[in-house]
Amino acid sequence: MGTPVDVGRVLPALALALVELPRANLQDLARRVGISKATLYRFCRTRDVLVEKITERFILVVDDVIASIDLQAVLPLDGLRLMTAKACEHRELMLFMGNFRSRTDTIRAAEARWQAVTDAFFLRGQQTGVFRIDIPAPALSEIWSGLVQQLVDAEYRGRIARASLVTLVETAFLEGAAVRAC
Repeated sequence: MGTPVDVGRVLPALALALVELPRANLQDLARRVGISKATLYRFCRTRDVLVEKITERFILVVDDVIASIDLQAVLPLDGLRLMTAKACEHRELMLFMGNFRSRTDTIRAAEARWQAVTDAFFLRGQQTGVFRIDIPAPALSEIWSGLVQQLVDAEYRGRIARASLVTLVETAFLEGAAVRAC
């Protein structure tokens, strides 16, 4: 029957391979991630199916991350730090989604779930005095997710160090770029 695919290892590697080689065929992608074309073909027969599987994996990972943090109970700063760290752990999937995201009903439904949870998280942070109240909670959600996405991309392109990524996102989000008054 052939070698089974380790989905947790192979899908992120394939996601990154697609980002790096957007026009690659299945044989090129298989070679890039160190599996045979036959193994990849048994796993998914077309690039479209591969894109669907990576998208499904991304949705599953984000759902798991959100569930593992319990954003309704964690202290806001701890929740922000955990969300950022866990998002950065899955940088290959984030890079892929930034480059290949389609606006399917599945993606729209997942985004609506995530937005409801993060909007409520940021609203709770505002109500407890941790996050500023002059920016609506949905805007804070969008700013945070956009910042994570763009800085993960910048790290991939070699513009910032991976080691400082989580701290950089947190600092930029919480403090912005303004110089502090002494």
